[in-house]
Amino acid sequence: MRTTIRDIAAMKRRGKRIAMITAYDYTSARIVENAGVDIILVGDSLGQVVLGYDSTVPVTMNDMLHHIKSVVRGTDKVHIVGDLPFMSYQASRSDAIRNAGRILKEGGAQSVKLEGGRHVTKTMRRIIQAGIPVMAHIGLTPQAVNQLGGYRIQGRTTRAAVELIEDAKAVEDAGAYSIVLEGVPSQLAQLVTERLSIPTIGIGAGVHCDGQVQVFHDMMGLYTDFTPKHARKYAHLAELMKDAVSEYIEDVRNLSFPSEDESFTLSPEVLAELAGEPKIATQNER
Repeated sequence: MRTTIRDIAAMKRRGKRIAMITAYDYTSARIVENAGVDIILVGDSLGQVVLGYDSTVPVTMNDMLHHIKSVVRGTDKVHIVGDLPFMSYQASRSDAIRNAGRILKEGGAQSVKLEGGRHVTKTMRRIIQAGIPVMAHIGLTPQAVNQLGGYRIQGRTTRAAVELIEDAKAVEDAGAYSIVLEGVPSQLAQLVTERLSIPTIGIGAGVHCDGQVQVFHDMMGLYTDFTPKHARKYAHLAELMKDAVSEYIEDVRNLSFPSEDESFTLSPEVLAELAGEPKIATQNER
């Protein structure tokens, strides 16, 4: 059985830190689950690290469902959260419920994540009333990058910090089972974490959250276009993969790949027959 939202809530009560990692395909999902992660987020960050967009804004529901299905097929124990992409829940509450339902019904995820604080609580309540668990996301909300004027740390002034705390309480009251805090000062994240009964999961929010989330491609050193300050590289796979591909190219060009061990052969009898005059089949043999 997969990890449930009750299991996640219990981790906060026990003081056990929650480890969440993004994954976007079957292979990486298997690796992440086998490593023992608690939650996999199929995030709309796939727009940048997988699809090559300059933000998460262009990501569609079809994009999300495609990748969620792939991750689900690669796992059987971990809790999977699917992001609701930009404009899949903002236009109307009926759209929001329908699209959230698709992430569970078609995608196979166990919960959805959506961005926003007080202004999305009515939508959040309706989704939850439909039986769909919701993870909230406040602070730096990437889908609002054009409104924010870039990827800026949030909550640095007294007023902004108070508003963020109010957003956190509002989504908790709306029924969110956990909340992502992105791009907020560590001290503010600590205040929010202490005041909420639901788990907080930080990304660029310091060590005091109940858990952390990182992008797989950042952790593994696969995405080299930009490295966020909050991302720690646990491997440098882009360099290793480039070296491996360069070695392959050289082996192809100097005829050392494929070797005899990596090739298939004909039997001596068939080869001997082919080396002689080809036999023309008669009408009866055709």
